[in-house]
Amino acid sequence: MFEHQNWSEFFVQLGPMGWPLLILSALTVALLGERLWFLVSTGHRGITGAFKRLQCTGEAGLDRLGEQCGSECALASRATALLLQHRNTEKVQREEVAAVWLQDQRRQLHSGLRLLMVVGIISPLVGLLGTVLGLIGMFAGLSGSNDPVTPALLADGLGMAMNTTAAGLIVALPAISGAHLLAMWSDRTVADLEHLFNRGNLWLEGLDPCACRRELAVQKRRRDCELAVSAS
Repeated sequence: MFEHQNWSEFFVQLGPMGWPLLILSALTVALLGERLWFLVSTGHRGITGAFKRLQCTGEAGLDRLGEQCGSECALASRATALLLQHRNTEKVQREEVAAVWLQDQRRQLHSGLRLLMVVGIISPLVGLLGTVLGLIGMFAGLSGSNDPVTPALLADGLGMAMNTTAAGLIVALPAISGAHLLAMWSDRTVADLEHLFNRGNLWLEGLDPCACRRELAVQKRRRDCELAVSAS
């Protein structure tokens, strides 16, 4: 498509739809980059590892573990800190606090994805509008000319018609696919955090998810951790 023209010529052939498509493409890149960075930096990071840290910590070290997890940016660590902060409250209240916190995190993880979907829907329509305007301009030029129809008379109108359609689809594909993939990633992160809260609540109530007493589970995990450290 670009073998015989550079980007500046391609942008000129987009006509009046060039700037709207350029703005939509810049918005797509910005939203995808910001959401991807947010998920990588604070998203799914060691849900199983966070629960193992909790199990390997005795009663005396829970406050220190809560402070350490609260200073970390990973959502799993922040969930652990929230769980330890409310470990002395009733189980029902802890579940309500966890539900509110998860709702806030879900809202933050999905922030911007709806706008990305809107961009993916608008971009092909802008390209289609450019196609229609290009065809209108081509036929207007043909009607005002008495010369034989040559490729030169059709070049500008057809170039705008075809290039705007291609540009709209180029913007729409990463916007729509990126929005869906990031939404799946966000939902998986929230589900893992919810699982971490459920297992942590059982552990705080005195039961390991494997139906062991909490004290026995802590001792077993501590022995496993000591063996792992000595083996390394």
